[in-house]
Amino acid sequence: FVFFHSRTLLFRRIASPSQLFHELPLTQQWLSYNISTFDYLIRRNFISGRAYKSLSQYPVFPWVLSDYTSASIDLSKEEVFRDLSKPIGALNEERLEGFLERYHAMEGGDIPPFMYGSHYSNVGTVLNFLVRMEPFAELAARLQGGHFDWADRLFHSIEEAWTRVLTSTGDLKELTPEFFYSTHFLRNMNVLDLGKRQDGTVLGDVVLPPWASSPEEFVRINMQALESDYVSEHLNEWIDLIFG
Repeated sequence: FVFFHSRTLLFRRIASPSQLFHELPLTQQWLSYNISTFDYLIRRNFISGRAYKSLSQYPVFPWVLSDYTSASIDLSKEEVFRDLSKPIGALNEERLEGFLERYHAMEGGDIPPFMYGSHYSNVGTVLNFLVRMEPFAELAARLQGGHFDWADRLFHSIEEAWTRVLTSTGDLKELTPEFFYSTHFLRNMNVLDLGKRQDGTVLGDVVLPPWASSPEEFVRINMQALESDYVSEHLNEWIDLIFG
């Protein structure tokens, strides 16, 4: 038994992420409802090399909802969900055309052509979403030379963040796991001076969608959406986009 256990541990240390994933029964456990969708995704992240201790390889989760303006939300309706078969950069057809035009315009040049000039997860993405929590607040200030970024660029509202990833050519970020279990990143509990936007708005707590009366309700509904049948049926499409 000791010899077998040692060989198993050694294999897990030297195996590639794909080998390790196929060795572990994660997908079967998820399909059998023995682990939640959240647990399945976080383990996929860990196997791929992503970890909470690394801001550059922080765990990544998908935007699962697309309605952040309605007074109420019905998770039995498919139209409230994001299309998980497409990357963030392809959700807006008009913006996608612009990306494609840039790609084709770069063909034959000195720089290899590319569609997206930003990434779905990076240090800036993580610190922007989690700026109201420590140690992320201190790290976010360090990244900007000792002070927070301009207030108009900081995470202010869920609806605005979603609108940006649909319309901005430089914003293609997915979510962090905290969107599905923590309320702390939504509250300015430490009363940080995050600045004032150009329209005079002083940044405090994150502005929630109308269908969420509190951070607790937002997280509950977002988690419920993640664990929904719709997401279960289409999650493999998003996983293929992110993890291959």
